[in-house]
Amino acid sequence: MSSTLGSYIAARRKQLGISQKELASMIMKEDDERPITPQYLNDIERDRRQPTSDHIISQFSEALKIEADYLFYLSGILPSDVRNANIPREDVVQMFSAFRRTAK
Repeated sequence: MSSTLGSYIAARRKQLGISQKELASMIMKEDDERPITPQYLNDIERDRRQPTSDHIISQFSEALKIEADYLFYLSGILPSDVRNANIPREDVVQMFSAFRRTAK
């Protein structure tokens, strides 16, 4: 099991038989809808950079046929729908506590 977002993306890409250049061409930036560069993907796979937006993580999810929630978990960030949910502090604490109990 890969422990970082980058190592997981690299392993999954290889499992699917996709080159870095091919995968990079499938991941569109949100601001100009142009693909990311193979160098940017290489930096992500080597954990030198993190995806800059939820949009890019979602693009990886589609291209690699994996649930976006797992990629968000590996990236260490919450997706925007969760971040923007305005959940009361007490509920957040309870949710994280429940998550920790089930993750053991």
